[in-house]
Amino acid sequence: MGFLIGIDSGGTATKAAVIDPQGRTLGTAARNVQVLEPHPAWSERDMEAMWRDTCAVVREALAAANLSGDAVDGIACTGHGNGLYLIDAAGRPVRHAINSTDQRAADIIRTWQADCLDAHVLPLTAQSLWAAQPNALLAWLQTHEPQSLARASRLLMAKDYIRFRLTGIAAMEETDMSATSLMNVPDGTYDDRLLAWFGIAEAKRLLPPLVKSAEVCGTVTPTAAAATGLRAGTPVAGGMFDIDACGLASGCIDERQLVMVAGTWGNNQYIARQPLIDRDLFMTSRYCMPGWFLMLEGSPTGTGNLDWFAREFLGDTQTLLAQAGGESLFAWADRTVEQTPLNLDTPLFLPFLYGSNLGHPAQACLLGMKGRHTRADMLRAVYEGCIFAHNRHVQRLYAFRAPPATIRLTGGAARSAVWAQMFADVFQVPIEIPAGQELGALGAAIAAAVACGSYASFEEAVRGMTRIERTHTPDPERGALHAARYARYSEACSLLRPFFTA
Repeated sequence: MGFLIGIDSGGTATKAAVIDPQGRTLGTAARNVQVLEPHPAWSERDMEAMWRDTCAVVREALAAANLSGDAVDGIACTGHGNGLYLIDAAGRPVRHAINSTDQRAADIIRTWQADCLDAHVLPLTAQSLWAAQPNALLAWLQTHEPQSLARASRLLMAKDYIRFRLTGIAAMEETDMSATSLMNVPDGTYDDRLLAWFGIAEAKRLLPPLVKSAEVCGTVTPTAAAATGLRAGTPVAGGMFDIDACGLASGCIDERQLVMVAGTWGNNQYIARQPLIDRDLFMTSRYCMPGWFLMLEGSPTGTGNLDWFAREFLGDTQTLLAQAGGESLFAWADRTVEQTPLNLDTPLFLPFLYGSNLGHPAQACLLGMKGRHTRADMLRAVYEGCIFAHNRHVQRLYAFRAPPATIRLTGGAARSAVWAQMFADVFQVPIEIPAGQELGALGAAIAAAVACGSYASFEEAVRGMTRIERTHTPDPERGALHAARYARYSEACSLLRPFFTA
């Protein structure tokens, strides 16, 4: 067994990790994504810059592991889902990629919902319709940028574009495609009816061949090898949607596990043998393990709220910490939250800066402020509010499945012992933190390990490459206080609806 590389092309960072066959991370590297916002509600990225960043992080991860590309047996990519990556017949970007946080097509979604199209397509798509899905973005381009569609030859997702740059072969991996509302999810196939119903039948020519997560989809080209430091001819697997990658790296291989990904999006997921199709569920998609489906509840109500709070309210603290050369801002935030008492009248935070999970538009709020409250109280409220958003999603999942004995937590919040303990206290079940520095990249590497024959199956690879790093045990007393506060939070969400704007 040789070494593996997992590449994670997320919405906020591009990462690479060198991983051994036992799942240990030997070297990592990352580059922040420059998000382009040329107009209100737009969110884009430069695809050439994305490729340059990918080449850089692969080289740096190899250097950090003190390895050459010759030592790598297999590669796979993961990345954010949805958005839109268009290339022309020569493989060049047609325009900037559109990110999964883009809202330009919101009016199209509202029109489809008013026409009950969301209910009509649900038996095939198994998911909600939302503005950054490629169906809505293609419809928007059809009206506003027909020249872009005319130039386009292939539609790809983020990680599929990186795999294309590595191999020169354009393909669409099925876990990603199954989250776009352009696939018949129960059947796992493209469906012309969906394109027709969305009014984008002409886009059929853009859809590449479908591939599996652990399928070898090509090998590294000499051009890509020169750019990345990889060996030409190294096999590249199909890879997977990042929610699948995090689930896989968390050991999610049967119905028992429930996994939370507490990142920019607060995602909550489990897998089952049969697809669940229900208008009260955010999404069902195809899981990376053949024969399994992933049920998801999620919204952009996660750690981006803390990033905003730090940027807007903690700049002076960050400056002082930098001058002192001591702890990081987020280590300081953890310590501050841990030292700040929680009471019933501590302020509440509604984490809706970038979207809500209420089923209607909503904005973020800090409620219950008094003169004695400080930034520390507000900071604690932000931590708690993000967990409450997860709780709302998880309660929806419990309508379809029994509560688990434990919950596995990944994402940025999992790196914080303080935040992870708060999750345990709110949910009143042990919270398990999977081992690994970059779980998305680890999940991709697991696919590469199966594709190149290091393991015979995903189940075998997960057992050989994943483990639990630590467990947080719930405190019943704090749990009772959080439960009382969650009731107030839920009531506030309902009472404030008349004040929220679109």
